[in-house]
Amino acid sequence: MEIAFSRLDERVAKFTISSVSTSFANMLRRAMMSEVPTLAIEDIRIYDNTSVLFDEMLAHRLGLIPLRTDLDRYVTRAECTCEGAGCPVCTATYTLSVEGPKTVYSSDLIPQDPDAAPAEEEIPIIDLDKDQKVVLEAYAVIGTGKEHAKWQATTACGYKNYPVITVDEKCDGCGMCVDECPRDVLEAGQGKVRVIGGRQEFCSLCRLCERACLAGGIGTEAAIHIGADETKYIFVVESDGSMPVREIIERALEYIQKTSDDLVDVINEITGEGTE
Repeated sequence: MEIAFSRLDERVAKFTISSVSTSFANMLRRAMMSEVPTLAIEDIRIYDNTSVLFDEMLAHRLGLIPLRTDLDRYVTRAECTCEGAGCPVCTATYTLSVEGPKTVYSSDLIPQDPDAAPAEEEIPIIDLDKDQKVVLEAYAVIGTGKEHAKWQATTACGYKNYPVITVDEKCDGCGMCVDECPRDVLEAGQGKVRVIGGRQEFCSLCRLCERACLAGGIGTEAAIHIGADETKYIFVVESDGSMPVREIIERALEYIQKTSDDLVDVINEITGEGTE
């Protein structure tokens, strides 16, 4: 397996992974979306709410705010020594006390632990009119995306097969496929069409170029062929800000490694019992 990054910053990663199956690529995608733990608001104690939103709607909005997560600092309630009672090791506490007229943003949610603050400061929560107020305490815990979408660490996570573009010798360089390509992947020159350097991975596999070539009357088969490498994939991953995208990828791979090791242990145990 080989991984090559074309972009890697705090929020977004784009990389190509080679010599893997479709099953592995999909497993990696699912692990990044549903198996990477993050903080999210789970419990709320509302002391005053005279806004236009019901308590349940307000709680739902607060639960969807991405929170910065340090997994070296927090553990799940199931793993905590407090046995689910809620302590600083497994629970992050927030307070919200606002009065209108104003727009309430995520920055108004005050964390007890500054390292667990909202990932974005300008997420709108509610508009308060004059004399309306909201006073509450919120408690965030560690969870995963397979439990609820509010614990997903990614806002975008997907992949596609690496495109393979082949141009036959019978190509006459008419350029009809170049005009039809929506991603500006092709160019005409010296009597033949070719792929623009560095743009092959932008091909969307739409095959509009093939149709244009056939419409040009060059023959019964197109001179350009679009295919896909079944062992090479292009991934694009975007973090919601709860943690760096690199950490999301690393923890997803760690999860795959752990589950694979656990499966091997179970198989070995079953095999050992069967031979006794």
